[in-house]
Amino acid sequence: MSATSKAFYKPLSLATSILGGVLAGQLFNQIYKRVGENDAEMPDPKDLSRTNREVLIAAALHGLVFGLVKAGVDRAGAKGFRALANTDPR
Repeated sequence: MSATSKAFYKPLSLATSILGGVLAGQLFNQIYKRVGENDAEMPDPKDLSRTNREVLIAAALHGLVFGLVKAGVDRAGAKGFRALANTDPR
């Protein structure tokens, strides 16, 4: 990748990562509202009144959602960059 392409891709990648994080947070909150037991937000791991099962399942779901959204956003950004610049962003 040329220096010009790299200079263009870095801010684009940063912006899409931030937007992806916001999207992932909103998606996780919507999913957790539906599957959480009478809870609108993820349980705090330090809250000892919550069960281990509750905390670990919420954390696994959180990681799954963020991982999937990050991979999707990064992939879409790379494909978009390739379409514009005719070079891979690696």
